[in-house]
Order: sequence, then C-alpha cells, then structure tokens
Amino acid sequence: MNLRSVDLNLLVILDALLDEAHVSRAAARLGLSQPAASSALERCRHVFNDPLLRRGAGGMTLTPRAEALRGPLKDALASIERAMETPDIPLKDLRQVIRIVLADYPAAIIAAPLLQNLTATAPGVDIVFQPWRSAETALQALETGEADLAVSVFPASAPWLRRVLLLEERYAVAMRKGHPAAADFHLQSWLGHPHLIVSARGERHGPLDEELTQRGLERRIGLVSPSFMLATQVILETDLIAMLPSRCVDNRKDEFALFDPPIPVHGFQLHLARHKRSDNDPAIAHISALIRTLLE
Repeated sequence: MNLRSVDLNLLVILDALLDEAHVSRAAARLGLSQPAASSALERCRHVFNDPLLRRGAGGMTLTPRAEALRGPLKDALASIERAMETPDIPLKDLRQVIRIVLADYPAAIIAAPLLQNLTATAPGVDIVFQPWRSAETALQALETGEADLAVSVFPASAPWLRRVLLLEERYAVAMRKGHPAAADFHLQSWLGHPHLIVSARGERHGPLDEELTQRGLERRIGLVSPSFMLATQVILETDLIAMLPSRCVDNRKDEFALFDPPIPVHGFQLHLARHKRSDNDPAIAHISALIRTLLE
C-alpha cells in the first residue's frame, strides 16, 4: 500500500466506523453527514480491498479483516496524536474522557473520592465506568481502544499490556445477622442453605463448585446476581448465603454475620491495566495513580 495515497482523515473515520459498526453513529461522533461517512467507508473498502462492514439481520458487523485492523489502527492514531500534541499540558487544562472497565464493588469504593480529586486537580477530565464481564473482555476492550483502563484479574500478560498489582483479595462467607446458619456455622450448615453467587455472565457454576464436586459435595444456587452491590442487599433481607470478596463487606461488618469459608478457597489478585499506547497520556497516568492510592 502506498501511504502517500491514504488520507489520514480517512483513517480517523475508519476508526469511528469500526468502533460504532454503524455509519450514522460514526458520522454523528465525528460531526460528519451520513453521506460523507458512507463515502469514506467506500473509500476505505477500496484501500483495504475488503468490505470491512457487512449488513446483517441484527445490523452491521465487522469482517475478520476489520477486527484485525482495530488494534493496530488505534495504535497508529495514538502515535500520531502523541507526536502532534503540545507537551507538558497542565492537568487542569486537559479536556478528556477516560473509560474504565471495572466491577461495581471497586467502582463503589473509588467513584466519589476519585471524582472529588479530579474536581480539584483535573476538572476537565470526565470518567465513564464500563461494566466488567470477564478478564478476556476487559483485555479485548483495552486492545481495541474501547477502554482506557481496566480493573480486573489479569492472569496472563499480553506484550502490549501495562499492568500493576492493586491488591490481594480474599473471600468471606456473608449472611444476615440472625441467619439460622450463623449460630453454629460449619460445612453442613453452609451447604444446607441456598447460595447467592455473583456472575456478570449469568454462570451458575465456578471453581468452588468444582472443588465441592471433587469432595463429593454440592450446593444449591438460589440466585445469580450480576452485581456485588445487589448481592449484599439481597443477603441482608433473605436466608441466602454468599461468598464475596472481603472488601465488599469489610466496611459493613456490623450488618453481616461473616465467616471464613469452611473449605480452603483461594483469593485473587486484582490488577490495574492499560495499553502501552497510553504510555505518555497524562490523564491516564494521573487517574491510574489515584486508583492505586484508593484501592491499594
């Protein structure tokens, strides 16, 4: 491909088209007319010799070639932006939106103090919290540029990933005070009541259930919740029992009866991660430092 024949603005439009998978939304995002965005898409198809976006029953979908382009295109545009930026812009003068993937329980811990600090230090920086689904989807969001930061379990490190350990989390068994199992808590009383589990993907089984099966035991899952905050409210008002990350309940210990799991349960490491393309982004660096202070 002859780069002299490629209009840089075309790549900016292509980036929006691949993000939105929708011509009108991409046009609105860039302040273009719908015909202009459609024309740009046709030019991109000619440049890359690929349809890029295909229309289907549920809307437009990206071709494999388009999916493969998303990460490298983000990297290239970020490099160009860094080269053209005015260096050393004060934090208070930044105007930027930072998108962070994280579950609701760390979000509840950091949201208010993070915004309070940004009001004082970087008032033009806005935050978008995006829901956590899995480590894989968080990693994909960072790679494609759909997210700038992610708080997640990242068991494996991709070459482009920048990650730091935030905390080592452990699990606590939580139930309402006065729960029938609280008076004499042991393995059988724990398994004798329905459990609540948290799964953003609606999964009813996890590593704990595999461990129970190996021991010839099982539990009944009475409720699957997509949210840790919803889970804590439900167990306060029912006889469901939940095994939750300790920080979900540590600051509300007077409201719950809390116990260590009656069988060994491994905790997990929570990381803060970003893509290497943001190495020189002052807003992302500032917010990363704030999150580390709030969660470490």
